[in-house]
Amino acid sequence: MPDLNFVLPHWLYWLVLLLVPLIAMVVVRRSSRDRTRSALSLPFAYLLWLSGGFVGLHRFYVKNWLGAVYIPLFLAILYGNVHMRDARLVISEARTAVTVADFQVEHFQAAVDAGDEGASERLAAAEQALVAANEQLATATDSISWWRTATGGVAAAIALLLLIDAVLLPGLVRRRAALEGPAPEFSTAPTAEVPQAGTREDPARLVRTRVTDVIDAISGWTGEFVAYWSIIAVFAYYYEVVARYVFNSPTNWVHESMFLMFGMQYLISGAYAYREDAHVRVDVLYLYLSERGKVITDIITSIFFFIFSGSLLVTGWIFMMDSVNVWEVSFTEWAIQYWPVKIAIPLGAFLILLQGLSKLIKDITLLRRMGA
Repeated sequence: MPDLNFVLPHWLYWLVLLLVPLIAMVVVRRSSRDRTRSALSLPFAYLLWLSGGFVGLHRFYVKNWLGAVYIPLFLAILYGNVHMRDARLVISEARTAVTVADFQVEHFQAAVDAGDEGASERLAAAEQALVAANEQLATATDSISWWRTATGGVAAAIALLLLIDAVLLPGLVRRRAALEGPAPEFSTAPTAEVPQAGTREDPARLVRTRVTDVIDAISGWTGEFVAYWSIIAVFAYYYEVVARYVFNSPTNWVHESMFLMFGMQYLISGAYAYREDAHVRVDVLYLYLSERGKVITDIITSIFFFIFSGSLLVTGWIFMMDSVNVWEVSFTEWAIQYWPVKIAIPLGAFLILLQGLSKLIKDITLLRRMGA
């Protein structure tokens, strides 16, 4: 089986971070409006074809048991990869043995030419070791070549089946959808929520004004946008597992790309979490205050919030400018751009600062309504 040498291009990484959330948001909104949709989805079937077609997942999705044909073929590839891995170890050891034996032959040949006693016997033994090492190397090379050809042929068979199924898949989905009918209706009645202790205790959370509606909408959109990045992580780590254990080709970019993505997600989603009052409060007194007491406490302590978020905005801006000025990249082999990641620091600080302003306006509005 040929190794995978794919390295994600930088431009594609940033394009995926931009487009996947936008596409996901459109699909979710369309699905929520479609009340007559089928229980099966052709785009999802193609997604299974692309990501898990090598084991027939797309066939199983439409309840077509011919997908079982893929399983023995895939197991054959795994079996061949095990033998190729063993052959690689033998080749490595044989090459070392050839190098050592070749050095000994040259050394003992020089000793024979110099007339050293007993050098002839040692030379003969070294020549025999060299011949044995070369034979072992040739055998291992032939073995890995045979298994590479065999697994490559099986992989070509899977690829051919996938191309055929790519054409047949729409018909398979339509026939199965006709048999199963439309998707069942799910109840839209609200369910009882059990908030985590210390969250959603803000009495002004549901207060609305024109200004706060705009700010809340911005926080909601940015939070939803970065939430869909988690989908990317599923496919990225899925690729890593398949590349590592099926193709013997571990990557050096998947982990770095994902921890940078989650770092930006953490920064940008802070405003949405603040809007939803989802940040856990480490405060045993606040929970027992009256609504009026909570509002007054939030107004007074907001000064500390603005000091923190303002400091984060200023220092984040400095970090960002230092990075942008030199077009900073990582020190790894992938050398991904760091400056977009640094931009997320002041951006996240600005969003949470903006949401803090919305929170303060709500608190003041609610306190005025209480007749303060």
